Formats: sequence, structure tokens, C-alpha cells
Amino acid sequence: MLIVQISDIHCGPMFSYGKFRTAIDEINALNPDVVVVTGDITENGILTEFKMAAEEFRRLKAEKVIYISGNHDYRSTGYLLFKQFFPFNQVTEVDDAVIVVLSSARPDRDDGEVGHRQNVWLENTLSQYENRLKIVAIHHHIIPVPDTGADQITIVDAGDVLRSLVKSKANLVLCGHRHRPWRWRIEDMQVIHAGSVSCEKLRGFFLNSYNVIEVKGKNIEPKLKIVGGDYISFEEVIKRREILQASDISQYGDSLAR
Repeated sequence: MLIVQISDIHCGPMFSYGKFRTAIDEINALNPDVVVVTGDITENGILTEFKMAAEEFRRLKAEKVIYISGNHDYRSTGYLLFKQFFPFNQVTEVDDAVIVVLSSARPDRDDGEVGHRQNVWLENTLSQYENRLKIVAIHHHIIPVPDTGADQITIVDAGDVLRSLVKSKANLVLCGHRHRPWRWRIEDMQVIHAGSVSCEKLRGFFLNSYNVIEVKGKNIEPKLKIVGGDYISFEEVIKRREILQASDISQYGDSLAR
């Protein structure tokens, strides 16, 4: 199974049409089984941005697309618009896997919250899929991410959510929000953070990117894909932080493009 995760599109003033359309062309060529969009599709949650985003996503040819709302999508009562433009499915079965969505965005708040009821629902839902690969997708990050400065906007109940994920033996968690690709391992669970696919605002990693995740049985192999460039393993991203400094990234990006 092939999963593509894109995140933090931010249709609005900082949106790059060129980067987004290049990424969509690349993703269409991959023909993934599912595309997971982990939030912040718009910048301000306003009608013109939702219309822009819906028009741009028509270029995506994937059969299964999971759309998740982010905190920017919930601004300006955007929560009333999101479901009109993007279908929402909280549980999606794909081959031998199940993808469960946690809604963490709250109106006019930058921090996230899962809440007790949704947390209980998560445990009950994952308990029904003992023989499947368990994937959880959420907009906000559940663990702080390096190179992103002071962090006061993780989900407020991160400890409870992490306990439920580990208890339920989740295999993979997909997060967005911080515009910084990274990976953490907690016990047998991988937590994969996506960078921004098309927003000019980047942190720590100064190229637009998305994640390509290959699943073979219980084996999960995530890679970072530079928009218009090459693949990078997360081991390299973590090991070679020096290549991600602003003084080096331009040359590194040029070499990837070649």
C-alpha cells in the first residue's frame, strides 16, 4: 500500500501555485492508494480561499482522499464551510489498514484539543481492528518538533492521547501543523510530521515537501519528497541537520532538483 501525506497548503497570501501543482502532478504519477491531507488547507478559513482550494484539489486524481481540518481552516467560522467543500470521513479502511482521523482544530484557537470523548472513541474504534495496521491522522502535532521555536500550540491533552495511542497499539501517526518534517518513534509506533507542501512559511527545513509512505505488511517505510526534487529518508533528515540550515539549503535543493 502506498500512502501520500500532504499538509499545510495554506491557500491564501502565502500559497505557491507552482509548488502545489508540481506536487499534485508528482502524486498523480505515483498513483497512491490513499492521500491524507493533514489540515490547514486555507490560511484564514474564508470562502474565497475554500473555493481556491477546492479548485486546486480537482487536479488530484487519487481515488481515496482523506481531508482533515486544521486550525487555520477553523478561523472566521471556516468550520461552517469546511465540510461543504471537503468530505469528512473519520474511519477509512484501505487494504489491510485502517486510517482513523482525530479532529483537533477548535474555532479561533491555534492550539489543538482532542477531548475526553473523542479519546475514548479512539480507543474503542482501534480495538475493533486488531488484525489491521492502525494509522491515526491528526492536524496538530502530539509531540514537540525540533527547530520550530517555542512551542505552546501542541494539543493540550497530548499526554492522554499518547497513552491511548500506545495502549491501542497504533502503528503510525500522521501529523501536520508545524511546517517541519520530522519523525519520532515511541515504543512500536512511528509519529511522522509533514512539512508544508505549498506555503512560503517554512521552519527548520526550507523546501516545500510531502511524505510518501510505503506499507508492506506491518513494515512502514516513510520518505520525505521534495517538491520538484528528490526523496530523502527520515534517517538523513534527522542525522544531517546541518544540510537544513538556511545557508546550505539553496545549494542542496539545486542538487536535488538535478
